[in-house]
Amino acid sequence: MTEKERNVIGFRRYLPVAGILLLLLTVFFFFGRAEKSDPGLELSRPSDNCTSILVGRLASVDGSTMTTHTCDCGLCDWTWRHVPGRRHRPGETRKIYHISQFKTWPPTEGLKWDLIKKDFTGVEIPEVPYTYAYHHGMFGYINEKQVAIGESTIGNVKKLDNPTPTPAFDITMLTIIAMERASTAREAIRIMGELAEKYGYGFHDNGEMLAVADPKEVWIFEIFPVGPLWTPDSGKPGAVWCAQRVPDDHVSVCPNESRIGEIDLNNPDYFMASPNVISCAVENGLYDPSSGKPFNWKKAYSPVNESALSSNGRYQRLWRFFDLVAPSLKLSPSTPNMELPFSVKPDRKLSVADVINMTRDRSYGTPFDPVKGIRGGPFKNPNYYRQARTICDSRAEYTTVTQCRDWLPDPIGGIVWIAFGSQDTSCYMPFYAGVSELPKSFSVGDHWVFSRDSARWAFDYVDFHVQVIYSEAIKDVQLAIEKYERPVIEQIPEIDRRAVELYKKNPNEAIKFLTAFCLNNAQNVIKAWWELGDQLLVKYNHLYLYNVEKRTFQRRFPVYSDIWQKAVKVFDILFEQDEKK
Repeated sequence: MTEKERNVIGFRRYLPVAGILLLLLTVFFFFGRAEKSDPGLELSRPSDNCTSILVGRLASVDGSTMTTHTCDCGLCDWTWRHVPGRRHRPGETRKIYHISQFKTWPPTEGLKWDLIKKDFTGVEIPEVPYTYAYHHGMFGYINEKQVAIGESTIGNVKKLDNPTPTPAFDITMLTIIAMERASTAREAIRIMGELAEKYGYGFHDNGEMLAVADPKEVWIFEIFPVGPLWTPDSGKPGAVWCAQRVPDDHVSVCPNESRIGEIDLNNPDYFMASPNVISCAVENGLYDPSSGKPFNWKKAYSPVNESALSSNGRYQRLWRFFDLVAPSLKLSPSTPNMELPFSVKPDRKLSVADVINMTRDRSYGTPFDPVKGIRGGPFKNPNYYRQARTICDSRAEYTTVTQCRDWLPDPIGGIVWIAFGSQDTSCYMPFYAGVSELPKSFSVGDHWVFSRDSARWAFDYVDFHVQVIYSEAIKDVQLAIEKYERPVIEQIPEIDRRAVELYKKNPNEAIKFLTAFCLNNAQNVIKAWWELGDQLLVKYNHLYLYNVEKRTFQRRFPVYSDIWQKAVKVFDILFEQDEKK
């Protein structure tokens, strides 16, 4: 028997199995989901976009709390701005706007709500004497008091949606007000919750989760609208929300999935909620107090209970996170999400480098490996076959990692690390909470117009060239990350020390020092990535391997995946036989 004949027999051996699997999937699709056809439980489901990781201070190597946000809708606004602190006169008011997450705001328009009269909700709230400085992209991320936020959209019972413009607040505006006014995580939660109750929450947002942190605590805050019939004159809260604190020595995650289960409002150190947290569920037929069952936030408002194996990317990311931080638990990917813990104590404490690397995770070596077999194509590209969404995602506009550190003055203790584009081909850049400006190139960006004045396009430029020959080009990117990202992570303690010395003498000098450091580092990284993109274009042009130093090239080089080459041979044999027939 020839090798070709053995390959054909081996391939055909799996055809009956494939047929059975296809039949089972069909049965599951039509019958396994029938139990969820109850209109009362129909959900507004988010796409598998943002992932937010939360780390308690005693779960981190250095005692910092951490949050992340992968902003990856594929069409969202990627621009960033610094908002300075401001003093306000008695009687001043703060206008509330509906802020689109998709419109890109040119730098000439200033802040996202300046000159946007058409998006004014008609609501003005009393201004506070002083609003804090902060950095914001699509949301507010960290302010000068070390209050930090990460975001993830979650599903909710569809009957609670409120697509009318009646609610004044969307999730972006809530985070901005929290940045302006909150000095702790708890205060941020109370501010957002009370404003949403009074003025309404919804319009173009449904269920949302925010990871809210300060130097001592990290909380998961979840909020839903309360239906299209709500008005400010109804006398009822215009939102329903709940918050649960992550234990200090634990870590948690939100991958577009509600994470809060049973709640204990008699334990205010770990739970906070709106006054209608249970009554709203009862009124909408989502919870029956006479059932004798304890109230469960997720079961009432976002009742989905699927596993990583039975569903899509959000459950895969949920399981994968726990698999990464606490492999000793040996949690199975078939475990329903409601049976997975709210948080866990990691097997080892996490550093900021660990969390950054986690944002780059592609689930290699798991049942969800995107390059297993022929999925990755000839160059093992994890973006070719989207079986399930991984933590790392090529659609990312940017990703943030925040750190809040209680042993340092607030302007020095808070840091937001920003990486533009796909995490695996980007480089994280630190910006202290106290810096007085962000790079101008961060405020330039348009999905439809290439620009070398935009920082984001530098990273997309590299990513585009990596996709062509991923298995080889990603090695060049990893070398660049080693050169420009790791040394800065290692340098931060020394930058902290020098900044503290200056801060004790003159806080303004410390701010100047930190601003100069962050801007200079970002400039170097962006310049390096533009150059890296040029180098990749030349090095792998025509799918040859060009050696720039020796000025030689190879027409072919052995980088094609072995299994992919075997698959091509098998299918060639099959096609030849079909043609003969």
